[in-house]
Amino acid sequence: MSSPSLPAHSDVLIESSERVWSGRFPLDRIRFRHRRFDGRLSRVKTWELWRRGNAAAMLPYDPVQDSVVLIEQFRLPALAAGLDPVLVEIPAGLCDPGESAEQTIRREVREEMGLEADLLQEIGRFMLTPGGADEACTMFAGRVRVPPVPADGLIGHAGMPEEDEDIRVRLWQADAAIAAALEGRFSNSVTVIALLWLNARRDKLRQEWMG
Repeated sequence: MSSPSLPAHSDVLIESSERVWSGRFPLDRIRFRHRRFDGRLSRVKTWELWRRGNAAAMLPYDPVQDSVVLIEQFRLPALAAGLDPVLVEIPAGLCDPGESAEQTIRREVREEMGLEADLLQEIGRFMLTPGGADEACTMFAGRVRVPPVPADGLIGHAGMPEEDEDIRVRLWQADAAIAAALEGRFSNSVTVIALLWLNARRDKLRQEWMG
């Protein structure tokens, strides 16, 4: 996997860049100096930079039922952090070469949920691990239509068999999902950001999407 060179910046001086790992996601060792707030250049710093690239995520929202669709899947890093390894998430994925964030998330929603969003509203672009990775995630809200589901909200299972994905899809009432985010019950940061955005914009979004 190749990665773009660091963009030129008037306040950053790259001393050297070395690829130290070329696995699924490359790891580069960068030696650099940057302009300090007092105007001087910093000493030479050495950082490892995990090159994950651009990503996209979407909060699927059904304005008629005032509900969101969330997924549950196993995450080994959550286990390593001492958390429950089954996280509640929104669909997300890394952008393939030449793929826009919108194209990526439409593909991911089909693969991870079996749903299609007919409208998208961009929420913003966010760094997920700015201390060590270049991954920047463009987040959207997407309008979906979901038929009535059982009382437990379980819609079904999805995922790509060739990637051994095991994903559980569940419908949440928007109030319940937002409350869970506010109470700190979701460990996935992207999910929490999306739900807090919905909490602030839901009335306006619902009016627009049901108009």
